[in-house]
Amino acid sequence: MDQIAHKFLQVNGLKLHVAELGSESSPAVIFLHGFPEIWYTWRHQMIAVANAGFRAIAPDFRGYGLSDSPAEPEKASFDDLINDTASILDSLAISKVFVIAKDFGAMVAYPFALLHPHKVAGIIALGLPFMPPGAFTHHFVLPEGLYVRRWQEPGRAEADFGRFDIKTVVRNIYILFSQSEMPIANENEEIMDLVKPLTPLPSWLTEEDLSVYVDLYEKSGFRTALQVPYRLLQMVGSTLQDPKIEAQTLLIIGEEDYAFKIPGLDEYVKSGEVKKYVPNQETIYVPGGSHFVHEQFPNHVNECILTFLDNNKHRVVV
Repeated sequence: MDQIAHKFLQVNGLKLHVAELGSESSPAVIFLHGFPEIWYTWRHQMIAVANAGFRAIAPDFRGYGLSDSPAEPEKASFDDLINDTASILDSLAISKVFVIAKDFGAMVAYPFALLHPHKVAGIIALGLPFMPPGAFTHHFVLPEGLYVRRWQEPGRAEADFGRFDIKTVVRNIYILFSQSEMPIANENEEIMDLVKPLTPLPSWLTEEDLSVYVDLYEKSGFRTALQVPYRLLQMVGSTLQDPKIEAQTLLIIGEEDYAFKIPGLDEYVKSGEVKKYVPNQETIYVPGGSHFVHEQFPNHVNECILTFLDNNKHRVVV
């Protein structure tokens, strides 16, 4: 961890934080985080890929972690994050990269690959397959009371979170998202109420780890995070026409990831329908794996990642 370098890049009018490990002459891997994460969520993977001879790059998205927030967070978009990713690579003089993304980070990775196929050597997605156009509008039905639907309502999450300090909010989200059941609140209940005060952290997340996330969310707050992804989910993929990702792709899914209880999502992957859009996808299920499978079982996930990178490193010319 001490060898991870931290730099700030001036990108699209903002100063974005990037964590980096490995030689600049090595094939590059960019890691895109989800929520409630920042670059630190990739600590185990960064070390593993750097030790295997790759260059690991993990930015904080705009409005997350140490990166600047946009002037108007409520106007932030997925397009901003896609453009930022391309600009980060340009700033680092990287012409082709492996993209590893988790959760909503995959909603940046997939369209990035569609828009910049020449820049992508391969994709590894954790916990989220490529979605068909307008997926959350008519393809998959999000249950009433699910945290996603609650957080889509302007002001509701702000009021819910505002009853607690940042540490409690981040702790509660990690606890909720590490469970196998979807976080669904009753009609007169808020999402934060789903966690009892004395519920312990998942065994793979230490208090020291939590403090890293807390410190950075105390800096950034949740304004951008609630906008991207939650208040833009209805728009994901809706502007794409006949999308097809030709890059070699690996999807890693924890078998206990609550997200795959969204009606239709598991069947979409297992039936092979996803291959209409990502024909070169391989899928690996991790027994007992949660939504945070890369932190929960880092050694196993790292083995899957390194095998994929080794099999496809010929696609990168350094």
